[in-house]
Amino acid sequence: MPELPDVENYRFYLDRHAKRQTIRGVEVIDARVLRRLSGPAFRRRVVGARMGESRRHGKHLLVALDKGGWVTFHFGMTGALAAYGGQDERPAYARLSFDFGNGRSLAYTDPRKLGHMGFVEDADRFIAEEKLGPDALAKSLTLKRFRELIAGGRGHVKSLLMDQSRIAGIGNLYADEILFQARLHPELPVSRLTPDEVARLYRDMRRVLKIAVARGAGSEDFLDRLPASYLLRHRGKDERCPRCGGPIQALRMGGRTAYLCPRCQSLR
Repeated sequence: MPELPDVENYRFYLDRHAKRQTIRGVEVIDARVLRRLSGPAFRRRVVGARMGESRRHGKHLLVALDKGGWVTFHFGMTGALAAYGGQDERPAYARLSFDFGNGRSLAYTDPRKLGHMGFVEDADRFIAEEKLGPDALAKSLTLKRFRELIAGGRGHVKSLLMDQSRIAGIGNLYADEILFQARLHPELPVSRLTPDEVARLYRDMRRVLKIAVARGAGSEDFLDRLPASYLLRHRGKDERCPRCGGPIQALRMGGRTAYLCPRCQSLR
């Protein structure tokens, strides 16, 4: 599933291929991708507008239009963006495509059809209506604010990291990596985190996400670009911990698989 680092790189990709481009047409290949409005209504909102500022909040990507409003993207499990034009064929699994005045196009692709797009008048109101907490990489999310957000939290630390209403942007993969780097067991109750562990968790959360963005999260060769010390490169059967060499363990938590090193992340 695309998480914060993937969506941040999708934002860079959108800026490179669509910023300041005028939308001359929209092809709605599968109307089910649109959220809360029909294909004709979406076209009326966006055709003739020029794409401007892009914004990411958690796993959501938004792009402003010069005549007002924002196009929204949520990539579900398998969503992505693909630019094409000229003699290029339309990308496989395209669900909606923007045609620009420069002769190029940008498609929203999604093999499993679990993502969605939409149009909203106000970005901040959209974020509030989605009940999203602060973005995990927002400058406003200081260590002090992070402590406040998790104070009184219930359940396991991994569940807290993935709770989009507390902190937006982290999913299953990066929660595992952050906890591995912070040497915290995913089943550790939030109530048992020490102040030092909270500080370590905060620092490793920010560091892991920033490195993932810088190394090209969302690209085909992304895992090869990650540091050798990262758990993401060792999620699988019979894998060994890149830190201590011990066996990697898989747990089922909330219907998802969590990977960890039981030596480095002991459950005290």
